[in-house]
Amino acid sequence: MSHLSALVIAFKTLALVFGGLITYFAAKAYRRTGSSALRALAVGFGFVTVGAMLAGAADQFIMGPDDRSVALAIESLLTTAGFGVILYSLYAD
Repeated sequence: MSHLSALVIAFKTLALVFGGLITYFAAKAYRRTGSSALRALAVGFGFVTVGAMLAGAADQFIMGPDDRSVALAIESLLTTAGFGVILYSLYAD
């Protein structure tokens, strides 16, 4: 494993931890208030976090060196969907 691979794993791990915490606190706030905007915010951050986790796992365990574009596509799809839901949460009542 190269130094760059170790760095990517470290950053993906931090993204998973931070994204998981943001999702947890947004879901906790939703349960406390019942706000649909906070529910959408939690779902959006959940998509982004799961996308980072799945892409990292696919990159390390499933895909070969030539298939990294598949992991990038998975991450891009879930990140885009998550940001779309987050954007919706900013306009939801």
